[in-house]
Amino acid sequence: MHFEIERKFLVVGEFRDQAYAHARICQGYIASGNGRTVRVRIRDDKGYLTIKGPSNKAGLRRYEFEQEISLSDARDLMSICEPGIIDKTRYLVKSPDGRHVFEVDEFYGDNEGLVMAEVELSSEDEPFEKPVFIGREVTGDRRFYNSHMRQYPFKMWRDQI
Repeated sequence: MHFEIERKFLVVGEFRDQAYAHARICQGYIASGNGRTVRVRIRDDKGYLTIKGPSNKAGLRRYEFEQEISLSDARDLMSICEPGIIDKTRYLVKSPDGRHVFEVDEFYGDNEGLVMAEVELSSEDEPFEKPVFIGREVTGDRRFYNSHMRQYPFKMWRDQI
C-alpha cells in the first residue's frame, strides 16, 4: 500500500526564478466525500487517474494510488467530473540543501491569488530545509485541499487568512 506524507505551506515570496521545471495542470473530481477522492488530472499532455484515502488526524499522511492513463481517456473522464475544475501551474523547486523538492502551485480561475507549496516526506518527522518563500503552514487545513477548493474556491474565503 502506498501512502503519501506531505506538508503544505502558503507561499509569501518569489519562487519562479528558483524553479527547474513547471507544468500546467487541470484536474477534476469524479467522486469526493468523507476525505476520499477519485481524481482525473491532465498535466501538460499526459493523463492520470488518482485515488486518495482520508488523511490521518494531523492531515500529514494518506493512502494514494496513481496511474497514468491516455490523454484521450483523461479528457473523456473530465467530462463526467463533479462541478469545479482546478486549474494551476505547478513549479518544482529544490530545497536549499537539495534534498527535497517543493511543488509550488499557482492557482487560476476562482482560486486566483492562492499560491501554495507542498513537500513530500518519507516520514512524518523527517526534517527538511525550507526555501525563503515558504510562509505559514496549512497542513491539515481542509480549506487548502484541492477537492475542497473546487466547491469553496479561494475567492470565497480569501479575506479570512
